[in-house]
Amino acid sequence: MSIEIDVLNGNESWPIAEPLFKAVWPADVVEKLPWGHVKWAHADLRVLIEAPQSGGGGLACHVGIYFRHATWDGRKVQIGGIGGVSTRQDCRRQGYASLALDAAVQTMRHHEAVQFALLFCEPHNFAFYQSRGWHPFTGEVYAEQPEGRVRFEAMAPFVFDFTRKPRQGVIDLCGLPW
Repeated sequence: MSIEIDVLNGNESWPIAEPLFKAVWPADVVEKLPWGHVKWAHADLRVLIEAPQSGGGGLACHVGIYFRHATWDGRKVQIGGIGGVSTRQDCRRQGYASLALDAAVQTMRHHEAVQFALLFCEPHNFAFYQSRGWHPFTGEVYAEQPEGRVRFEAMAPFVFDFTRKPRQGVIDLCGLPW
């Protein structure tokens, strides 16, 4: 059995990812979540993992990759983002999310300008990300929403170090969150 991992253009690959999003996060569930009201950015790239045929086949896991000019404590920085991490129910606990996350981090690492990566997650995923080298960011994060610039508190921020190692301060995403 082989696992197929693709890194594709975000907009072009959305039709492939959309059914997985709808299965993992049905609209009636999302509307009740603390982040259900958030307007999200579209991924620049998507890591997609196809399940082996014996596992039912089809898209097993998705990780969105974002590139953004932002600020950290008023200084311009180039950051990478991880968002929309989702794994099909029957494919969970098989390492797909770890593989997809590793592929996303490697993709960002090869993008010379990225100084650190940022993701947002819910408390039940803290241990998963920390065990993979992500660190809590204890400062403030600001993002754009339809009503304007807001402090983003819907989920906790975590960072992955490249050339910068932010743990505190103020990050302004200068756009929509992911």
